[in-house]
Amino acid sequence: MTPTIEECLESLTEAMEMDILTAQGEAEAEWLQDAGLSDLIGDRTEENGNFVLLSTLTKTQAAAVQRRLDTYTRSRRKKNKQPVRDVRDIFGVVGSGVEPEMETEMDRLHCRASSHTIQKSDAIGIQDFTSPLRGSMREELFNTEIAYSEQAAILLKGSFPRDSRRIKDESFLPKFRIPKGRLGVTKIGDLSQQDMKKIPTLALIELTALCDVLGLELKRNKAVKRKAADHKLFGVPLGTLLENDQKLLPNTRVPLILQALLSCLEKKGLDTEGILRVSGSQSRIKSLEQKLESEFYTGFFQWDEVHQNDVSGLLKRFIRELPAPLLTAEYLPAFSAVQDIPDLKQRLQALNLLILILPEPNRNTLKALLEFLRLVVTRERKNKMNLWNVSTVIAPNLFMHKGLPNKIPEGKEKQLAEGAADIVRMMIHYQDLLWTVSSFLVTQVRKLNESSSRKYQFYDRRIKNLLKKIHVDKEKTEKNHSDPCK
Repeated sequence: MTPTIEECLESLTEAMEMDILTAQGEAEAEWLQDAGLSDLIGDRTEENGNFVLLSTLTKTQAAAVQRRLDTYTRSRRKKNKQPVRDVRDIFGVVGSGVEPEMETEMDRLHCRASSHTIQKSDAIGIQDFTSPLRGSMREELFNTEIAYSEQAAILLKGSFPRDSRRIKDESFLPKFRIPKGRLGVTKIGDLSQQDMKKIPTLALIELTALCDVLGLELKRNKAVKRKAADHKLFGVPLGTLLENDQKLLPNTRVPLILQALLSCLEKKGLDTEGILRVSGSQSRIKSLEQKLESEFYTGFFQWDEVHQNDVSGLLKRFIRELPAPLLTAEYLPAFSAVQDIPDLKQRLQALNLLILILPEPNRNTLKALLEFLRLVVTRERKNKMNLWNVSTVIAPNLFMHKGLPNKIPEGKEKQLAEGAADIVRMMIHYQDLLWTVSSFLVTQVRKLNESSSRKYQFYDRRIKNLLKKIHVDKEKTEKNHSDPCK
């Protein structure tokens, strides 16, 4: 019997819905893996750090994880695969997203956060949540004790007014100060390497929770697969560059070629009018690149002979020619989406989390670049390059990449370009704040460490008891062998 048109359309709709749900499930599975929760998507959870990690999450963070797990679960059930565990097996009551004991702690946190919004003397006040750009240099407090997503939820409940203006004059940017709480102010370099490895997964969960509260979709590209150039310096992955450089200088954290370009510009280019904006000679830049490829590691290259505008042009080319974007292919859309957040303080919170998620080579390289750009801005009187000029020139090199499809809607080019420049402007101006590890993340890391320590103590005790038992059994056996009568 031939199916009717209605039946065909219904089948087609179901197939399309299935494809969409499958794609969403795959995306959420990838997210859970990146968030360090890959075992939650298995058929059963083995005894590991997943539940330890979940026990440290705030309400909004747990809700973000549960939302992704729900989507993944629906996609699995729709495909008629093996039955998957219900989310209640992981989080307890579905309505809250957290276990009862944890819920009590979260309620306490909400009460503490709410009291902060009322008391002016505390770290966060109502005025601080609104982040007004009034043209004054009034210092505002930037709270890192309470999770950003929790702060956003409180702000949303209170329906505080938001400031959506963007001001190109940096003199109107407010100053932010991080109050020294019980943990002090922690910079990225202050944490041990072992603790720093835990930060990106926690930051990803928090960023997702923040975006959920703000109603912002957190899109991620797949890792770009672009063939690296057969060169030593330009068009080479950051990891490869650092690996080669560390053979010469073991503690190298930023590619030596980038250090050399920045150092050359710092010595002679900061006072050059239009530095970064005025293009050098393309033929000279190409010749300079070829010469560096052959002579840089020999130590014989003469930097005194080069034009400063050629060096600045080569610096921008170095960033553009990286096989993968400096802000990474995965999170470049998330960096771009920051411009859609209306509140300045929340934009900075999102940028702070994104920088913590970046791989270490990318983060260190970006920091070196931003520190140089801040130096350029400080010489504005001589080089005629203010913060907005510098941001506008650098933004395309960070946000446009050959390996990624650039589908810009018609008529949106100017808006997106200004938004990207605004993000670079914030990264330059607030870089000290952005390279801070929030106290709530440090607290979560400490909880993870304490739980791991208790786990190892438990296993250590079991091993000691087992060894003791083996020793006692061995003594009994030897005694029996030495006494033939027995």
